[in-house]
Amino acid sequence: MSSESNQQFANQEAGKEGENTLHINYYNVKKASLVLRSLNHKLRQQIVKIINENEKLAVTEIYVKLRLEQSVASQHLAILRKAGIVATKREGKFIYYTINKQRVEAIDEFVTKLVG
Repeated sequence: MSSESNQQFANQEAGKEGENTLHINYYNVKKASLVLRSLNHKLRQQIVKIINENEKLAVTEIYVKLRLEQSVASQHLAILRKAGIVATKREGKFIYYTINKQRVEAIDEFVTKLVG
């Protein structure tokens, strides 16, 4: 379902009268699930840990330290970047990855409230 379809569905649901109307933004639920899934993977957890321990790393350092193919490391970093878990910064010809600590803390707070 496209975001436009989701919005139309939400508008239709919001227009219904009554006390039993349920207001759930399913588009945001889907986006949130992708963020959580990005962290719920052993290799990505290792990548986050190694970047955090070193403060910043280039993709070459990441795949060498974790003994991965470069393409595998890049694919997983792209997922983490899309979820806002890691940030990139170009320095010369290198792109360094850092942890977006505010984002990780916000995710941790959300998960704690969700399960608590």
